[in-house]
Amino acid sequence: MTVTVRRARTGDVPAMRAIAAPLVERRILLGKEWVESYGAVPEFRVAVDAEGRVVGFGALHVIWSDLGEIRTLAVADEWRGHGVGHALLEALEEDARGYGLSRLFCLTFEVAFFGRHGFVDMGSETVDPDVYAELVRSSDEGVAEFLDLARVKPNTLGNTRMLKRL
Repeated sequence: MTVTVRRARTGDVPAMRAIAAPLVERRILLGKEWVESYGAVPEFRVAVDAEGRVVGFGALHVIWSDLGEIRTLAVADEWRGHGVGHALLEALEEDARGYGLSRLFCLTFEVAFFGRHGFVDMGSETVDPDVYAELVRSSDEGVAEFLDLARVKPNTLGNTRMLKRL
């Protein structure tokens, strides 16, 4: 079972949302409105099978000059364990390097998966005070999670903040 990873297209959004739906129900992923899904298409890569069906997806969101976030990495249940997540993460890391990023953050329940790919629990690590002062102004929830702000704690209970240096 092989897949190809490519940039997402607007036509992929329904399939991506179908893959995400059971994960949203289990509170592993946050649900998004349709308009948010379409607006985020440029950040996403999708994995497609030989017939062109979307079987997984993930996003890279740039947070700062050297920092990006891996967001919403998900694989269809029947494709888990077949290297789809690995292929997606590899493509997203390549994108990150292309943007000049040197660190990647993720907030995840999948600690073992990300650990196998070089991510480590970031504990209380954050950023320099000057950068923090800029980031704290962001309305982006991913930035708030990276900074471990108190206002996001109820939404992230049980997740692990992980970081990888590229």
